Amino acid sequence: MAGPNNTGRSSKKLFIITKDTPKEQMIALAPPCQCSKCENGCHYGSGVLDDSDLQPMAGYLHISVEKLKEKHLERVEKFNTAKYRPKIKREHNKPYGACTFFSRWKGCTIHPVKPLECKTSTGCGAHGETASVWFDISQFVNKDDPESIRQFAAYLQSGGKTIPGASLQDLVPDGRKLKDILSYKILKQDDAEKYHDAEKN
Repeated sequence: MAGPNNTGRSSKKLFIITKDTPKEQMIALAPPCQCSKCENGCHYGSGVLDDSDLQPMAGYLHISVEKLKEKHLERVEKFNTAKYRPKIKREHNKPYGACTFFSRWKGCTIHPVKPLECKTSTGCGAHGETASVWFDISQFVNKDDPESIRQFAAYLQSGGKTIPGASLQDLVPDGRKLKDILSYKILKQDDAEKYHDAEKN
């Protein structure tokens, strides 16, 4: 019951997630959970790995990283950046399916070493969608790759969400350079590096 000097609302402020929020903090915001809301996504896809997830996952399965990639993982690309995620059990030519490590009876069979996306984007957490946006920006948006910036710009133009510190202007503070990237005057990363060298001279 609310006391005489409060409104009944929680005084605890929701943590503001930004582009620079470290992954350790993001993991802390999403305590390990295997409730039905969190496991729902496991029925329809899998979480993307951070590069640092590969070795622990391979060790947990007692196989090499190369064997892990070959047997259990598949590549996924977003914003011109490729990463790995557990393979999906696709049935009847559907584009979705259960994660290869998900068991209907046991749940996640690699829970202690699950992918970073699974650790940070919980279904029952207070930061759900924002945590997912943080993950995509931190893992897939490469500020040094012009094509990544263009694809992210198209995503934003179509109504995609971002977080503080991850606007196009934040990612590429040089307004003229950003304009040249979006107009394809700077095509690829090598061109961006030449542009940077020319600016210094």
